[in-house]
Amino acid sequence: MRVDLNADAGESFGAWALGDDAALLESVTSVNVACGFHAGDPSIIRRTIRLAARAGVRVGAHPGYPDLQGFGRRTMALGPGEVEDIVLYQVSAVLGMARAEGVRLAHVKPHGALYNQAARDPALAAAVARAVVSLESGLMLVALAGSALLQAGVDAGLPVAAEAFADRAYLANGTLAPRHLGGAVIRDADVVAARALTIVREGRVRTLEGADVSVRADTLCIHGDTPGAATLARVIRTALEAAGVLVSAPA
Repeated sequence: MRVDLNADAGESFGAWALGDDAALLESVTSVNVACGFHAGDPSIIRRTIRLAARAGVRVGAHPGYPDLQGFGRRTMALGPGEVEDIVLYQVSAVLGMARAEGVRLAHVKPHGALYNQAARDPALAAAVARAVVSLESGLMLVALAGSALLQAGVDAGLPVAAEAFADRAYLANGTLAPRHLGGAVIRDADVVAARALTIVREGRVRTLEGADVSVRADTLCIHGDTPGAATLARVIRTALEAAGVLVSAPA
């Protein structure tokens, strides 16, 4: 049994620091680098790629809506063509930075509201997939398990990874609970580790409503902006490995 452990990182901006990327990269196997629209800037993108390379962590791009003030978590009414263009623009930037550092860009994972909207909307999902495949057909698309975005990746001929979240609550329909709901973000390390084990070994997760839903996890996400994210990642990895789960990036 194997699972990837990914983290969103590079989400500082200019003089404003967010998260502890260096500590986080000690425990994860893949990193999603913010592309400058919701967070990050050119210097932080390059620095995060270098940190990941030194840690032996697989590098991906993390494109979001052009929403620095809202950290890319506010819904925007962009059409499929606009979504395709902003994803193409952002991933191209990180792809170029990675090549300059001699690092292979391995995957793309949308961020925040873009991720959640594309998970539900087949037209937006297809736009994201078109942008990715137009750059490199070998780039893996990381998307919520069971979502329209995951299916769009399959339809476009991209390799895909179904993603699950140990530090986020789910609703009964298998989507992530909106952050404004109580309990939507889980910060207790022991609880998060237990949820990770249940997801990986049993293919299910407990919802906010108290029922279980099935979930597939090729990769588990840790949000780098969550306070104590590096500790969460370390505790999750330790628990998984103690249970005999191989934690590694997809082949």
